[in-house]
Amino acid sequence: MAKKYEFPKSMKKAPMHYCAGCGHSIVHKLICQVIDEMDIQQDVLFVAPVGCAVYAYNYIDVDTAEAAHGRAPAVATGMKRVHKDKIVISYQGDGDLLAIGTAETIHAANRGENITVIFINNAIYGMTGGQMAPTTLVGQVTKTTPFGRNADEVGYPIRACELLNTLVEPKYIERCAVYDVQHINKAKAAIKKALTYQKEGKGYSFVEILSMCPTNWGVNSTVAADWVKDQMEPYYPLGVFRDVPAGNIPEAAAPKAGVVTK
Repeated sequence: MAKKYEFPKSMKKAPMHYCAGCGHSIVHKLICQVIDEMDIQQDVLFVAPVGCAVYAYNYIDVDTAEAAHGRAPAVATGMKRVHKDKIVISYQGDGDLLAIGTAETIHAANRGENITVIFINNAIYGMTGGQMAPTTLVGQVTKTTPFGRNADEVGYPIRACELLNTLVEPKYIERCAVYDVQHINKAKAAIKKALTYQKEGKGYSFVEILSMCPTNWGVNSTVAADWVKDQMEPYYPLGVFRDVPAGNIPEAAAPKAGVVTK
């Protein structure tokens, strides 16, 4: 007999403002399911970004603070250092995390702050109408790249997981996707592992999730899901990049003895 569906306790029963086919609503639900399974609703502090998910507090029933554009990791750092017993989630999009917030992203990870960052990568600026983002693929058409992104002019898309994986302190880095049920389940498992590591005090965890943006891509939901799989995933390969508690740390990021000179 099929298990009866249960609406997440930590999710508010409110109509979402997200466009049909958007991945944000899926990830919100996953976060709430994990919060319920871990029984940590009263312990979660959530940082809402500037971006499509700025109203996340209307849907996720936990204590939430907004952050200025790009500053979510800094706000999350302050929260965690003051409330060490809380579970702090910084939820960000690609413009927030990799454009105006690049410095906060890198330095929070480099310090090894015991927070969890959930990064939604949909390869475009969603809230502001579809401009090129740091993650926009080469050749991808946007409002500000009508002839496609030209790498000679604006550089190549930034791979966040690979970038953070060069640092010493991060303990868990994984890239997931939500374009079908199998990958949605894997994304949920990654979120749960990241929050579990934080709860256990293991350090900085980062989960990137490839997501759909049908409205700004100008396609329907089915095409958008296929586009993530066929176009985004080859450039942004899925998988675990770092899992230090499990003994997986790349040689390039391993700390080495320094030489002190007088």
